[in-house]
Amino acid sequence: MTYEACLRVGQSAPDFTATAVVDQEFKTIKLSDYRGKYVVLFFYPLDFTFVCPTEITAFSDRFDEFKQIGAEVLGVSVDSEFSHLAWIQADRKSGGVGDLNYPLVSDLKKEISTAYNVLTEDGVALRGLFLIDKDGVIQHSTINNLAFGRSVDETLRTLQAIQYVQSHPDEVCPAGWKPGEATMSPDPKKSKEYFAAV
Repeated sequence: MTYEACLRVGQSAPDFTATAVVDQEFKTIKLSDYRGKYVVLFFYPLDFTFVCPTEITAFSDRFDEFKQIGAEVLGVSVDSEFSHLAWIQADRKSGGVGDLNYPLVSDLKKEISTAYNVLTEDGVALRGLFLIDKDGVIQHSTINNLAFGRSVDETLRTLQAIQYVQSHPDEVCPAGWKPGEATMSPDPKKSKEYFAAV
């Protein structure tokens, strides 16, 4: 992985067209078709592995919470659409993921993983996660190594903070901010109101 991966925040998300499994059918999707919505784009190493199904099912189980705030979820790995379909058709108790509420994208040629700088030398994607705003701009990214999963709670919280500051450009969100909690003004004098209250 190159240092370039850290420079993507604030830049346009690389567009892609790919085959995905949606409701157990193969469909061609384009990232640019999601303009006007927030997108949670996450990469994972491989189908039929160990940590991956825990993440994929966790995002699916919480999908309605993302939908309620105008966000879509897309999962991507270097597997084929046929592997995705077989994994979806496998029961969760036997290591499958079952029906999902969002598309699993095939990146068999590894072009998407390369564009997002998450492809390892071994040819699988690291656990990269990108929060993309309605204008197609990456507002947040994290990249985990292969052995440990991500937090759906933190993904949702971060997305809510992004949405808040975009709709309230005169405010910023402090560490750990959640909807309904105090924000602050990015001003040397006005920010003291926040610090005085905590």
